[in-house]
Amino acid sequence: MKKLFYPAVFIPEEDGGFSVFFPDIPGCNTCGDTMDQAYEMAFDALGLVLSYMEDNKEEIPKASNPQDIKPEEGQFLVVIEFDMNAYKRKTDSRAVKKTLTIPSWLNDAALESNVNFSQVLQEALMEKLHIA
Repeated sequence: MKKLFYPAVFIPEEDGGFSVFFPDIPGCNTCGDTMDQAYEMAFDALGLVLSYMEDNKEEIPKASNPQDIKPEEGQFLVVIEFDMNAYKRKTDSRAVKKTLTIPSWLNDAALESNVNFSQVLQEALMEKLHIA
Protein backbone atom coordinates (compact mmCIF):
# COMPACT_ATOMS: atom_id res chain seq x y z
CA MET A 1 0.00 0.00 0.00
CA LYS A 2 1.39 3.37 -0.94
CA LYS A 3 1.21 6.53 1.11
CA LEU A 4 -2.24 7.95 1.65
CA PHE A 5 -3.16 11.56 2.37
CA TYR A 6 -6.36 12.10 4.32
CA PRO A 7 -7.79 15.53 5.08
CA ALA A 8 -8.67 16.02 8.74
CA VAL A 9 -10.81 18.82 10.11
CA PHE A 10 -9.39 20.42 13.27
CA ILE A 11 -11.82 22.24 15.53
CA PRO A 12 -10.35 24.59 18.15
CA GLU A 13 -12.08 24.04 21.49
CA GLU A 14 -12.85 26.73 24.08
CA ASP A 15 -10.46 25.13 26.58
CA GLY A 16 -7.56 25.49 24.12
CA GLY A 17 -7.52 21.93 22.80
CA PHE A 18 -8.59 20.59 19.43
CA SER A 19 -11.15 18.06 18.27
CA VAL A 20 -10.36 16.26 15.03
CA PHE A 21 -12.47 14.28 12.58
CA PHE A 22 -11.92 12.73 9.16
CA PRO A 23 -14.74 13.50 6.70
CA ASP A 24 -13.89 10.40 4.64
CA ILE A 25 -13.88 7.96 7.55
CA PRO A 26 -17.06 8.00 9.65
CA GLY A 27 -16.38 7.48 13.35
CA CYS A 28 -12.68 8.33 13.10
CA ASN A 29 -12.52 11.14 15.65
CA THR A 30 -10.03 12.20 18.28
CA CYS A 31 -8.76 15.22 20.20
CA GLY A 32 -5.66 16.71 21.76
CA ASP A 33 -4.70 19.38 24.26
CA THR A 34 -2.22 21.03 21.86
CA MET A 35 -1.84 21.19 18.09
CA ASP A 36 1.07 18.72 18.23
CA GLN A 37 -0.86 16.29 20.39
CA ALA A 38 -4.00 16.61 18.24
CA TYR A 39 -1.97 15.84 15.12
CA GLU A 40 -0.35 12.77 16.73
CA MET A 41 -3.71 11.58 18.00
CA ALA A 42 -5.22 12.08 14.53
CA PHE A 43 -2.41 10.02 12.98
CA ASP A 44 -2.92 7.24 15.55
CA ALA A 45 -6.71 7.24 15.12
CA LEU A 46 -6.32 7.06 11.34
CA GLY A 47 -3.83 4.22 11.71
CA LEU A 48 -6.06 2.23 14.03
CA VAL A 49 -9.10 2.53 11.79
CA LEU A 50 -7.33 1.88 8.48
CA SER A 51 -5.31 -1.06 9.79
CA TYR A 52 -8.48 -2.56 11.29
CA MET A 53 -10.23 -2.15 7.94
CA GLU A 54 -7.31 -3.72 6.06
CA ASP A 55 -7.02 -6.63 8.52
CA ASN A 56 -10.76 -7.31 8.12
CA LYS A 57 -10.64 -7.06 4.31
CA GLU A 58 -12.84 -3.97 4.32
CA GLU A 59 -12.51 -1.44 1.55
CA ILE A 60 -10.27 1.50 2.50
CA PRO A 61 -12.16 4.74 1.80
CA LYS A 62 -10.74 6.95 -0.91
CA ALA A 63 -9.42 10.23 0.44
CA SER A 64 -11.19 13.39 -0.69
CA ASN A 65 -9.40 16.12 -2.51
CA PRO A 66 -8.59 18.67 0.23
CA GLN A 67 -9.83 21.49 -2.01
CA ASP A 68 -13.29 19.88 -2.00
CA ILE A 69 -13.67 20.07 1.79
CA LYS A 70 -15.02 23.30 3.18
CA PRO A 71 -14.54 23.48 6.96
CA GLU A 72 -17.02 25.52 8.95
CA GLU A 73 -15.99 28.90 10.28
CA GLY A 74 -13.24 28.60 12.88
CA GLN A 75 -12.28 25.10 11.73
CA PHE A 76 -9.28 24.32 9.56
CA LEU A 77 -8.04 21.49 7.41
CA VAL A 78 -4.84 19.51 7.97
CA VAL A 79 -3.75 16.73 5.61
CA ILE A 80 -2.48 13.66 7.47
CA GLU A 81 0.09 11.55 5.60
CA PHE A 82 -0.30 7.84 6.27
CA ASP A 83 1.88 4.90 5.22
CA MET A 84 0.34 1.55 6.19
CA ASN A 85 3.62 -0.38 5.98
CA ALA A 86 5.44 2.12 8.21
CA TYR A 87 2.51 2.18 10.65
CA LYS A 88 2.43 -1.60 10.95
CA ARG A 89 6.20 -1.78 11.41
CA LYS A 90 5.87 0.72 14.24
CA THR A 91 2.86 -0.81 15.96
CA ASP A 92 2.71 -4.53 15.14
CA SER A 93 5.66 -6.26 16.71
CA ARG A 94 4.16 -9.72 17.15
CA ALA A 95 6.33 -12.53 15.85
CA VAL A 96 5.10 -15.09 13.36
CA LYS A 97 6.80 -18.48 13.25
CA LYS A 98 7.86 -19.70 9.81
CA THR A 99 9.23 -23.11 8.93
CA LEU A 100 11.68 -23.24 6.05
CA THR A 101 14.33 -25.46 4.56
CA ILE A 102 17.87 -24.68 3.48
CA PRO A 103 20.72 -26.94 2.38
CA SER A 104 22.56 -28.61 5.24
CA TRP A 105 25.93 -27.14 4.25
CA LEU A 106 24.43 -23.61 4.33
CA ASN A 107 22.91 -24.24 7.75
CA ASP A 108 26.26 -25.47 9.08
CA ALA A 109 28.12 -22.43 7.72
CA ALA A 110 25.53 -20.05 9.16
CA LEU A 111 25.67 -21.72 12.58
CA GLU A 112 29.48 -21.51 12.59
CA SER A 113 29.20 -17.78 11.92
CA ASN A 114 26.52 -17.26 14.62
CA VAL A 115 24.01 -16.01 12.04
CA ASN A 116 20.67 -14.88 13.41
CA PHE A 117 18.33 -16.66 10.96
CA SER A 118 15.29 -14.59 11.89
CA GLN A 119 17.11 -11.31 11.37
CA VAL A 120 18.56 -12.41 8.01
CA LEU A 121 15.14 -13.52 6.79
CA GLN A 122 13.53 -10.24 7.90
CA GLU A 123 16.21 -8.17 6.17
CA ALA A 124 16.00 -10.24 2.99
CA LEU A 125 12.20 -9.99 2.87
CA MET A 126 12.29 -6.23 3.42
CA GLU A 127 14.86 -5.86 0.63
CA LYS A 128 12.88 -8.12 -1.73
CA LEU A 129 9.65 -6.22 -1.02
CA HIS A 130 11.36 -2.80 -1.24
CA ILE A 131 10.31 -1.91 2.29
CA ALA A 132 12.64 0.62 3.86
